[in-house]
Amino acid sequence: MILVLDNKITTNQKAKITSQLSNDGCITREITDAGQTLIGIIAKNKKTAADYKRMKGVADVRIIKTSHKLVSRGFKSQDSLVKIGNVVVGGDRIVVIAGPCAVESHAQAMGIAKEVKKYGAVLFRGGAYKPRSSPYSFQGMEEEGLKILAAVREETGLGVVTEMTSPAQAELMEKYVDVVQIGARNMQNFELLKCVGKMSKPVVLKRGLASTIQEWLMSAEYIVAGGNNNVILCERGIRTFEPYTRNTLDLSAIPVLKQLTHLPILIDPSHATGIREKVSPMARAAVAAGADALMIEVHNDPDNALSDGPQSLYPEQFGELTRDLYVIAPVVGKQLDFDYLKKSEIAQMNGGGAKTAAFIGENGDYSHKASLSYFGDDVTSIPMKSYRDIFNGCASGSVEYGVIPVENSLSGSIHENFDLLQEYDLKIIGEVTIRIKHGLIVHESADKNSIKTILASPPAFSQCKNFMDQSPGAEPQPVKANTSAVRHLKESGDITMAAIGSAMAADIFDMKVIEDSIEDNPRNFTRFAIIAKEYKGKKKVGKTSIIFSTGNKPGALFEVMKLFSNAHINLVKLESRPILGKPWEYMFYADLEADVLSDALAPMMAELKDKSEILRILGRY
Repeated sequence: MILVLDNKITTNQKAKITSQLSNDGCITREITDAGQTLIGIIAKNKKTAADYKRMKGVADVRIIKTSHKLVSRGFKSQDSLVKIGNVVVGGDRIVVIAGPCAVESHAQAMGIAKEVKKYGAVLFRGGAYKPRSSPYSFQGMEEEGLKILAAVREETGLGVVTEMTSPAQAELMEKYVDVVQIGARNMQNFELLKCVGKMSKPVVLKRGLASTIQEWLMSAEYIVAGGNNNVILCERGIRTFEPYTRNTLDLSAIPVLKQLTHLPILIDPSHATGIREKVSPMARAAVAAGADALMIEVHNDPDNALSDGPQSLYPEQFGELTRDLYVIAPVVGKQLDFDYLKKSEIAQMNGGGAKTAAFIGENGDYSHKASLSYFGDDVTSIPMKSYRDIFNGCASGSVEYGVIPVENSLSGSIHENFDLLQEYDLKIIGEVTIRIKHGLIVHESADKNSIKTILASPPAFSQCKNFMDQSPGAEPQPVKANTSAVRHLKESGDITMAAIGSAMAADIFDMKVIEDSIEDNPRNFTRFAIIAKEYKGKKKVGKTSIIFSTGNKPGALFEVMKLFSNAHINLVKLESRPILGKPWEYMFYADLEADVLSDALAPMMAELKDKSEILRILGRY
């Protein structure tokens, strides 16, 4: 049973409700979900739903019919976010956990940790206690292994994940690690579940070898009922009759769980397949299916590993996998962020004060989603009315960052922003690509056949032309931005009106997406640049954006292009724009897959300066 509290509830009313629930012998949990304060009642109580609904301060009472109460979607409609240091599992950014099956030595663990961090892992896994099928197999380094994990965290900044096999290990886990894992063999070890339910550490709960999804969720319920809400569900394959892989990875569990629970979902393709060559394909499939995180086993010498060497990737293979995931993730509205930890670190500089990022439009716009995808919760996103407002805000210091669209895969470059980059002395410090996926949004009680007016921005109408052609009874009504369209729809209360916008905007305004993906071309992506006055801290640079101009003579641009070719630099974008105040003269914008300030490219940069009348580095990221 859930009590939905009135938004205007007084302190005294809430105190009386809490006291009454205590007197009735109820076990309760209080959460905030979609802007509402809820009290979940998870034990037998003396009163009926009608009794509680009559209490002052109670707006509504809902009944949860599933056996798993606290982890159900009925209890919490919004996805739970599990925070592990600066890493958040369950948001737009895919979290990659990587490392060996077992900690074997300080040198082994530290070497692998540095490799996987280089390739995009944000958490490090390694077993200190190893429950093995054979009593003669390596059982782990125990407390010494935990000390090594703590040393890895200290030197690399990676949070560490390890398996807990007994309640007796709780004190050591609290002391040394960031996340405790309950292995498949212990999924229904209820005393262990009760123990981690009382701990302060987030918990990765692996699915049992032959457990149903419902049994798995009930095990999660044990942990949450104990008071620990930070649970991550890990699918690691179930035992079936098929002998070609170690287990059968149940990817169908991802969409099932997304409907049944608010908990984030982690996929372990290493234990599922047990075969090195099968790990990467299943990891890619897991991201495509909607997984929030991946756990990948990586070893620098798998042939001599003390545990699960045949399923461990070499570090270079892990690097190839993360590059693939980087490309796949935006298709399903996610990001794999190679600078995840560095950005979180930078966001907390200068005493950890609040940082802000400006975007154009309103909350729910794709620019807003881009800001959230790049920064997560480390930075507060601030809407602004124009691109120039964003540049002015960054230049004046009223906001730390700006999020600006620079290129769409269908309509091309956003020229206004390229001109503003030329005008302002700001740096590009990063980029993020967002898939533009339009939905038809209506009121909850609306019927598609009764729609007479559709609100949308002009670009959205052009990108949904086929849909509009098939809706001749609906009159298009342009508005400034897609989220503005959804807001106007909400404020109008008109059930004959619809809007084209994002699912995020529909959620913000509590509206319904009646038809999804109505854009003509699904390959609709927008690349956003992140701008700032300066970049604080060091980071790995893989791309440089520059602007330059050449003399007005034959072959001048060719000579510059030849420099890039001779230096084996991949030129991924080249565009000309008029030089401000100089009619018929042009500046060239170029994106290069290289760090032009590296020592190796110093000779090339010296020649580039000689051949350019103007040369400016817009950003290295």
